[in-house]
Amino acid sequence: MTVQELVSQLELTVFHLEDGGRAVTGGGYCGDLLSWVMGKAPADGVWMTIMSNVNVAAVAALTDLACVILTESVAPDDPLLRKAELQGINLLGSSLSTYECAVKLSAALGG
Repeated sequence: MTVQELVSQLELTVFHLEDGGRAVTGGGYCGDLLSWVMGKAPADGVWMTIMSNVNVAAVAALTDLACVILTESVAPDDPLLRKAELQGINLLGSSLSTYECAVKLSAALGG
C-alpha cells in the first residue's frame, strides 16, 4: 500500500505529501516519547502521535518512516510543517484517537 492509498482509505488530512507513492511496508507504531519512537518505529512504517512540534520531523527522518499521522485532530505547528517540507516528510492528520487510527491502519494493511 502507498501513502496516497492510505490517505484515501483512512480519510486522512494532508498537511504535507512529499511522496504519495512511497510504500508502507513497516506497519505502524504509536507513541509520544521521542526516544522510544527512534528506537522502535519500523522503517517504511507509519508513526501515529499527538506530538506536533518540530522534533517530530527529525525523528521521522531518523527512522525513515513512510509517514507520520497526527491523531485526535492535532495540527502541526508552523516549525513542524516547515521542517516536514524541508526534509520531505509525509505529514498527515486524523480526527480519530491514536487507538482508532491504529486499528484502521492495521485493517488497511491486512493485519
